[in-house]
Amino acid sequence: MRLDRFTCRSTELTKEEAQTSIQNGLVCVNGIAILDPSVQVHENNHITLNDQPLTPRPPRYLMMHKPKDTICSNIDEAYPSLFNGLNIEKKSELHIAGRLDADTTGLVLITDDGHWSFGITNPNKQCKKVYHVTLRNPISSDVKEALTEGIMLQGESKPTRPAELSIIQSHEVMLTITEGRYHQVKRMFAAVGNKVINLHRVKIGHIQLDLNVGEWRFLTEQEIRSFDQ
Repeated sequence: MRLDRFTCRSTELTKEEAQTSIQNGLVCVNGIAILDPSVQVHENNHITLNDQPLTPRPPRYLMMHKPKDTICSNIDEAYPSLFNGLNIEKKSELHIAGRLDADTTGLVLITDDGHWSFGITNPNKQCKKVYHVTLRNPISSDVKEALTEGIMLQGESKPTRPAELSIIQSHEVMLTITEGRYHQVKRMFAAVGNKVINLHRVKIGHIQLDLNVGEWRFLTEQEIRSFDQ
């Protein structure tokens, strides 16, 4: 991770204070003063601030039931940040592993462990995300076949990876994908002449949403490790 982030994770300094300390030569990596806050360091490095060794806090892993009309950002923009619903310290250090659109609800995973979140969002890991989708028009059998085989989206050079689709009733389906392209679910149904009216994520990997709207909780050790399986 970046040296300024490591320093923040190991102290009560803000990002700006950590960067100032680094630029003033107060932070050393393996005995050498590093003046660039963006330098990448490893937890196995010996890192000190004012000659005092730094030990980062353990990473945090959370799930949250994202409400509608909130955004997956650390700050408010056109819509309020869903982080407003987190009563936790140093929220600015957290990020979301797989964002949802403002009008999409459901499961989001939040962490300050970049390596862990990369294992979820990297398409090569083929982590399954399950969505409950409400459609404007009834779903037909030929559309189901097309979705499960892969769809060529507008502006893309290759089709989507095979999806899994189960029909709940004429206008409702459960869709499982292993990618996270821009507005992917909405664009997939648009490509077959339908429109998503409501989109709700219920599962990521082995983790199932079990919270009411707006609630959050820390993940269990088993849930955290499930992405290594």
